[in-house]
Amino acid sequence: QERLRCSLLLLLLLHGTDSFYVPGVAPINFHRNDPVEIKAVKLTSSRTQLPYEYYSLPFCQPTKITYKAENLGEVLRGDRIVNTPFQVSMNVEKKCEVLCNLPNQAVTLTMEQSKLIAERIREDYYVHLIADNLPVATRLEFYSNREEEEKKKEKDVQFEHGYRLGFMDGNKFYLHNHLSFILYYHREDVEDNQEPTYRVVRFEVIPQSIKLEDLKTDEKSLCTLPEATASAPQEIDPSKENQLLFTYSVHWEESDIKWASRWDTYLTMSDVQIHWFSIINSVVVVFFLSGILSMIIIRTLRKDIANYNKEDDIEDTMEESGWKLVHGDVFRPPQYPMILSSLLGSGIQLFCMILIVIFVAMLGMLSPSSRGALMTTACFLFMFMGVFGGFFAGRLYRTLKGHRWKKGAFCTATLYPGVVFGLCFVLNCFIWGKHSSGAVVPFPTMGALLCMWFGISLPLVYLGYYFGFRKQPYDNPVRTNQIPRQIPEQRWYMNKFVGILMAGILPFGAMFIELFFIFSAIWENQFYYLFGFLFLVFIILVVSCSQISIVMVYFQLCAEDYRWWWRTFLVSGGSAFYVLIYAIFYFVNKLDIVEFIPSLLYFGYTALMVLSFWLLTGTIGFYAAYMFVRKIYAAVKID
Repeated sequence: QERLRCSLLLLLLLHGTDSFYVPGVAPINFHRNDPVEIKAVKLTSSRTQLPYEYYSLPFCQPTKITYKAENLGEVLRGDRIVNTPFQVSMNVEKKCEVLCNLPNQAVTLTMEQSKLIAERIREDYYVHLIADNLPVATRLEFYSNREEEEKKKEKDVQFEHGYRLGFMDGNKFYLHNHLSFILYYHREDVEDNQEPTYRVVRFEVIPQSIKLEDLKTDEKSLCTLPEATASAPQEIDPSKENQLLFTYSVHWEESDIKWASRWDTYLTMSDVQIHWFSIINSVVVVFFLSGILSMIIIRTLRKDIANYNKEDDIEDTMEESGWKLVHGDVFRPPQYPMILSSLLGSGIQLFCMILIVIFVAMLGMLSPSSRGALMTTACFLFMFMGVFGGFFAGRLYRTLKGHRWKKGAFCTATLYPGVVFGLCFVLNCFIWGKHSSGAVVPFPTMGALLCMWFGISLPLVYLGYYFGFRKQPYDNPVRTNQIPRQIPEQRWYMNKFVGILMAGILPFGAMFIELFFIFSAIWENQFYYLFGFLFLVFIILVVSCSQISIVMVYFQLCAEDYRWWWRTFLVSGGSAFYVLIYAIFYFVNKLDIVEFIPSLLYFGYTALMVLSFWLLTGTIGFYAAYMFVRKIYAAVKID
């Protein structure tokens, strides 16, 4: 991290999330010979996007299988943390030990089991284990470039999450049946007469495939590994039964890494520099464009208002075209006011939830070490933010001359969450047949989510809606005429779709680099932790959405089209269209998904992301435009 130090205090604060450790998680101290439990989390593949639990494959099992009680986020992510038969003790080496069955008896895989393992190897599955809550990683070493190789012979080290289940050579499948665990410990400072205490600070594995005949075993379950050159890999033939041994070895090394920074290894991204430059680049570009837009709009508006307020030129002004001419219609309530206010209420809910989650994560409280914390927090916050969503929706509905507040509150509480729940349920139904652990949300969890929705979110939305509806409606500065004004024919560039394309570019340009890292975290099992950057990007997004929305509504009113309510909401969410295009590009170019169900999963969840993003940006743009419209009409003298 030394090279990333930057003189700017803001960026230092933003990047401080790297080594900042989650508060409230206590370290576990081990003495020599204390058992260090190795647990399995799940099997994952970026090719299928379907996580499976560890014992869905015929691995060696302990005498009693116990699953850890999971939080909501872990269940939704597909984590099923379970104990394994690996016997690991603190600072005790193991050369080679047989994992299950009697010492001299090989494990026999049936044809069905062999077929399943071969299929999982073909689908590029990784196995995820944890020791003391640290995920296992495979070390990858490579030379960064030729010149360095000749000069220093220094290798770049990167870590891959989990280890590969096996590999293919031609049409043959080979299983990694021997695991060499390398655990690093940090010796804690203790007083002279006390027994030394250790803490686990890194967990690596070197997976190997070793043929049954090459492994020599004895009565004590110990085994001897062959020379690396002399051994052949363990083939799994899916057309017959296979015999093999599961073995493992344990090696301990002392490390200088402190317990508080033990996650840094997993979080180092090879392209943090790119991240920095691109973020700074987008900040500069967005603020530059924002400055230009603001100057143009402010200068034009001042001129407009000065012209409209010249009392002696009233006749000339009336003949001109411009936004003052639609003053009698600009606050005319739109069609479907209940649906509009409900969508905006959900947008407010999302906005509050995302803002708080990113801010809390930026302070380091939702570190990857607290598994599922991010998702659990997001779910609960969305439920509790219902009170704000309801309040804003209720007040806007009253302003738009709505009367049926109970129906409006129900619509706000069920419209967006209902679409999300329905889509997830449909996706779940498709995946049930695949017996996946993570794609399928178990029935009790689904029941719990429904109870949260109807037991927490719905009453809170009603409460907020009641108070919002009782409050004074927004004060519109001009009266609405009884007879609607005729709208002149609009130019081609005032078309809604053209507006969406134009309005989406700037906000999307500000955040598309961050989008790449978020997509990698979701679809390629990477850790995402740069919440400081994300917070900055979120602020840029809010600023750019507001400004674009104001510019678009100004052009629309100048063209004497006063139907701006729905249009502003749709056009401000234009960047969601670009997110959809980017998601398709990412699917085609970055992911190796070929089957139907993983593709369905990808596009189903992408549709949810795009919908949520549209609601979020549409709401930001709508409120910015509404404030702008009220301001400008309050500034001119209306006869």
